[in-house]
Amino acid sequence: MKKCRITVMRMAHYDDLIERYENPMEHACDMQVGQVWITNGWQKPEGMCDSAWESMSPFVMTLAHGGENLYDGWMKNKKSAMISCNDGFRPVSFFIEALEEDV
Repeated sequence: MKKCRITVMRMAHYDDLIERYENPMEHACDMQVGQVWITNGWQKPEGMCDSAWESMSPFVMTLAHGGENLYDGWMKNKKSAMISCNDGFRPVSFFIEALEEDV
């Protein structure tokens, strides 16, 4: 099984939607652009947001088990995926790539 690197690539913040629909929250998302995690196979890395992990874990599992070329050529690097978390107020985009290193 392969390790995977998960990198925060972009973070959006929709103030209009937050103001209209969300109850006030402290520390809704503590990630930062450029932040990196290395997975131990398909296991959730320590410090990874549970909601973000739920969105990306099927892709991490596929890549960790040697899967590639997701969606028939979607990514330039066939051993990678670009996935966003499911937070409609402040979505975070993650670049996931399988590493050559095994667990």
